[in-house]
Amino acid sequence: MESTEEYDEFLKKVERTIYLDNISPAVTEPVLKAAIDQFAKVITVQFIHAYLQPNGIHAALVEVENRNQAETLINELESVPFMIGGMPRPVRAQAARIEMFADRPRKPGRRIQCRWVTNRDPQYDVAMKAQKLVKKHAEEVAFLLNEQVKEEEQLAKMQSHTLNAHHNKLKLIESISDEGKLRKLAQIYEIDI
Repeated sequence: MESTEEYDEFLKKVERTIYLDNISPAVTEPVLKAAIDQFAKVITVQFIHAYLQPNGIHAALVEVENRNQAETLINELESVPFMIGGMPRPVRAQAARIEMFADRPRKPGRRIQCRWVTNRDPQYDVAMKAQKLVKKHAEEVAFLLNEQVKEEEQLAKMQSHTLNAHHNKLKLIESISDEGKLRKLAQIYEIDI
């Protein structure tokens, strides 16, 4: 009886949890909580590790207070860019599914059997094709994630360069704040001050 109640409670947790994909590898739990707290109260954040990836994390399960907040958050992320650290991220959000939880309880009445597949097994060819497909997919994802990290580093450099340029402009403006210099520049550029 207790396993049925535990499984029902788990199903309620799934309903109020969203799956976020395409998260920057540099994102931490506090940063993700702060970004999502604008839309919904975050209960827990569970990062999903991709062990085949260089940085290991690119998705998360975020549990909020209730199902309505989860639906609102999904709708908001479809229409508004997700900002993390001042940069927009093309984060994809969807409702969580039972299979996404590594710590899910066993469904009452379900029995799992595992066995090794040998080359004499009728499903051996299917298993080998699936294995090759998984390896190919892991290589493609690793490549795309590396490209994404390179783009983020380039964007960070551009933002830093722009910030430095604006700072230098401000310092220049402050250095010429003398009335005589300002009037002379205004005459050169035909500006009324």
